[in-house]
Amino acid sequence: MTGRINRRDFIKKSAATGAVTGITFGGSSRAAVLTDLYDRQNSPNERLTLGFIGVGARAHQVLSEVLRMPGFEVAGVCDAYRGRVDRAVEKTGGRAKVYRDASELLAAPGIDAVYIGTPDHWHKSHAIAALEAGKDVYIEKPLTYTVDEGLEIIRAVKKTGRILQVGSQNISSPTQLKAREIIESGRLGQITMIRSTTNRNTAGGAWIYPIPPDANDQTVNWDMFQGPAPKYPFSLERFFRWRCYKDYSGGIATDLFVHTMTTIHYIMAAQAPECVMATGDLYRWKESRDVPDTLNALIQYPEGFTVNLSATFNNQSAGERGIEILGTKGTLTLGRELTFTPENPIEDNDWIVASWARALEDAYFKDPKIRQSEQPQRWDPKVIPAGESWRGIGRNSTMLHLENFQRAVRNRKQPIEDVFAGHRAAAVAQMINLSASRKMPVFWDRSKDGLKA
Repeated sequence: MTGRINRRDFIKKSAATGAVTGITFGGSSRAAVLTDLYDRQNSPNERLTLGFIGVGARAHQVLSEVLRMPGFEVAGVCDAYRGRVDRAVEKTGGRAKVYRDASELLAAPGIDAVYIGTPDHWHKSHAIAALEAGKDVYIEKPLTYTVDEGLEIIRAVKKTGRILQVGSQNISSPTQLKAREIIESGRLGQITMIRSTTNRNTAGGAWIYPIPPDANDQTVNWDMFQGPAPKYPFSLERFFRWRCYKDYSGGIATDLFVHTMTTIHYIMAAQAPECVMATGDLYRWKESRDVPDTLNALIQYPEGFTVNLSATFNNQSAGERGIEILGTKGTLTLGRELTFTPENPIEDNDWIVASWARALEDAYFKDPKIRQSEQPQRWDPKVIPAGESWRGIGRNSTMLHLENFQRAVRNRKQPIEDVFAGHRAAAVAQMINLSASRKMPVFWDRSKDGLKA
């Protein structure tokens, strides 16, 4: 079993979910139209042939989705650990070819696009090499390891004319589109604050992942993994838990906060902040990393709002609460579902005016406008409508994000999370780390799309 959806299952599922809404059937049966759609998407001329550069845990999730989608073919894989490669080839039913490294895969004929799922410190090199080899690119977040790398990748995209999609997949979900619509409608009033908390208290949540028993210096290509990073003796901990180390990752900011910032930029139609202030440290997991396990950030935007982000790996009472958008007329909470809660701002000046002369106090409460908005509610209060909730229906956001990439490649149009969006979201995460390490604010220069000197 390869996991690839066959024609019969595609027709059955598409008919049940209305996947071809908007198609004119004319005299043809629905089954005939669906059969034609499947055949066109899976014909050699229509299939998008992918190579996977890096097939770690996240890449295997993406690979499973790709194999269930019509219109994709996985032709090749490469990784620095043999066990991952073998499992990926097994998932493809033995069809994917194993390549020694990224350069060999990129030189192979017949590969249209690549998925890049390597550690952060490799992203720039792999992305630019792929673009220059004429490949379209789907790259996991964060786009870059440093701010300046983003500008280099932007230049490569412009020079080559290739498509690049960054993999913060949540912005392809229906709930985030609905959030953007609500914000654009003005229902929240003036938005001045957005906040998000991501708390965990497990070893896995802190990236201390299990290490496979067969991993050793024969099955792991340590030199390939290190690449442009500083050189260390062979270390399985650094290889399999690379997010814990500054040489390969930006930690909390580039793994978790970057998703949040991608969403905020999208739903608020914002590009980049003016200023970032952050603080954090390594309090608990000191034997297993050198990145902070607790991080807090304040991010100020010229559009007139501030973002407050916090995360700790030392307590999960608040969990991963999603994003709260706070407006003068209501609050929008965006997580697994979307909830709008209207504001009911009742004043409480009774104790203030109780110190006035009695005649003035009585006159104050006789004003009809005052009576509508004041406590105590000795009169009928103004009725505020109840909140509303929406839940995303249908396929998961990873599949929707991949479909967006597929359409962008076929139509030669920019995807939902293009190189500019990826650069600016990653840059905020990197500004957070710079501010926390320098213990001072970091500023953005919009004129050059980079840091202020």
